[in-house]
Amino acid sequence: MKITREIKTAILVLGGVALFIYGYSFLKGNAMFNNTKTLYAIYDEVEGLVSGAKVSINGLSIGKISNIDFLTNTTKILVTMEVREELDFSNQSKATLYETGVIGGKAITIVPVFDPRNVVKEGDTLKANVKPGLTELINRQIEPLQIKIESMLSSADSLFAGVSNVLDNDTQTNLKRTLENLSITTNNLNKASLAAVKILDANQESLNLTFYNIKNTSDNLKSITDSLSNTHLGHTIRSFNNTVEGLNRIVSKIESGEGTASKFINDKDLYENLTKASNELESLISDLKNHPKRYVHFSLFGKKEKPYTRNEN
Repeated sequence: MKITREIKTAILVLGGVALFIYGYSFLKGNAMFNNTKTLYAIYDEVEGLVSGAKVSINGLSIGKISNIDFLTNTTKILVTMEVREELDFSNQSKATLYETGVIGGKAITIVPVFDPRNVVKEGDTLKANVKPGLTELINRQIEPLQIKIESMLSSADSLFAGVSNVLDNDTQTNLKRTLENLSITTNNLNKASLAAVKILDANQESLNLTFYNIKNTSDNLKSITDSLSNTHLGHTIRSFNNTVEGLNRIVSKIESGEGTASKFINDKDLYENLTKASNELESLISDLKNHPKRYVHFSLFGKKEKPYTRNEN
């Protein structure tokens, strides 16, 4: 039988369609000739999970997500998984929803529990579990910090409100004046410092000469002190101390009544006698001056001497 051109074209088209379907299923991870079994898991929220996402155990892919839909008459999410038929973990295993990366979406990993009496079979529902992702962990860490920041902002607002109430118009005006005066004072200090710098620059040579003279003076003082330290100053001081001690002994003897000087100073009768003798000597000298002839008489003719008469004055 002769195959017509139409039959060849139909066979070619059907083969292309079959090849396309196989390639599309292969790219999506659907195994057309491998046997699989369907498992289920129920979650409250599956944001980021899409059909075709992989199902794995310890990182090894064992299937994929075939369907995601609402559980009948509820808002819970029923996730349908197609996994390899030969797997024999228990139906008490957990299907954990986790984040594959910051932008990598989500997938499901099965935490297997092996129990020969309860091997998972077609249509079983596994226990659902959700592992916090990086974004959720960051949000958990940021949330207390956010609360503290909001509290600080509220306190800052209260503080600024209190400050605004305290700083009335007069106070604000005084504060502005104070700041202006402070600015003027700062400018004056800057000008004074510049003037001082100019004065120092203008008198640099004089200052250097002054410092040089001070250095010479200090050197001379050092030389004088060295000379004094080299002299017999200690011997001189000891000699002076000995002299003072001798004078102290003499004064002590005088005070105790020993020696002629002590008697001369302390004897009252001697003092009175000396006073009387001094007075009589003074009278004698005065009379001698007034009447010298009474005491010196010289005559060539032997004139009789007049008797002595006391002068009442």
